[in-house]
Amino acid sequence: MRGSMGHVTSPAPVEIERTESAEEVFAVPEPDVPWVTIVHNDPVNLMSYVTYVFQTYFGYSKDKATKLMLDVHHKGRAVVSSGTREEMERDVQAMHGYGLWATLQQDRK
Repeated sequence: MRGSMGHVTSPAPVEIERTESAEEVFAVPEPDVPWVTIVHNDPVNLMSYVTYVFQTYFGYSKDKATKLMLDVHHKGRAVVSSGTREEMERDVQAMHGYGLWATLQQDRK
């Protein structure tokens, strides 16, 4: 803004009051809370294929892979691995590579 003599003027600074909810929106994830990879049910992949993927990629026994696959099938999703965010991002990408629908999130038990 220019004043009458060509001087630059600006409005008075405004104090912004931060609320707790505004701070919560920008909260940094807790580093000690583990992340998990979740595989979701889909109408495309056969149950035998999902079991195969869990055995092949994660090295799970046939029994464990079958139990996880049944959780995906009946409950709509299953936690298939947990660890650091970077590890879970890698697992999610691998599941996508196999054609499975997977996401990651912090495990907040």
